Amino acid sequence: MKILIGTKNPTKIEGAKRAFGHYFEDFEIEGVSVNSEVSDEPLNNEIYLGATNRIKGLIKYAKENDIHADYYIAIESGITNLLGDWLLLNIATIEDNNGNKSIGSSAGFPVAEKYLDEIINTDLGKVMDKIFNEDDLRSRKGGISILTRDVISRYDQTEDAFVMALTKFINGDLWK
Repeated sequence: MKILIGTKNPTKIEGAKRAFGHYFEDFEIEGVSVNSEVSDEPLNNEIYLGATNRIKGLIKYAKENDIHADYYIAIESGITNLLGDWLLLNIATIEDNNGNKSIGSSAGFPVAEKYLDEIINTDLGKVMDKIFNEDDLRSRKGGISILTRDVISRYDQTEDAFVMALTKFINGDLWK
C-alpha cells in the first residue's frame, strides 16, 4: 500500500507510520513537500484548511508525476480559541484513492496567553525553541514533550490525530 503524506517533517511522518501500523502491515509512506496555503501559524479553521489544502497538493503532485497512492494524508497544527481558551492541536486529514475523506484531531494543550501575539506573528515552533533554548523541536519530539515532562511527544500527538482519522476507514461499514 502506498501512502503520500504532505510533509517532509520526520516527526509527522513517524507519527503517521505509527498510526497506520496499528491497522496495516505492508505499507510505504512517502513524504512530499506541499504548501498548506494558510498562515505560518494557522488559526482556528485554517488548521483544517491547511490540512485539506495539503491533500489537494498531494493529489495534484501524484497526477503530475504518474504516482498511484492508496491514501493521501496530511496534518496541520495550529492554535484555536473556538472552545474558549487558546489551545494548540493537530488536524489530520485522509483521502483514499476513491475520494473518501476523513478527519481526526489530536489532544490539545493550552497556549500561554503571554506568548500568544508572538506565536500568531511567527509560529509556535519558533517560540517553543526560544522558550526552551532549543533548535527545531518541531522536527523531533516537540515542545509538548517538554511541557508534559516526556509523557506525550509530538510523535504521539500526530499518531493520535491520524488514528482518529483512520476510524472511518477501518470501520467503513458504520459510515455506509
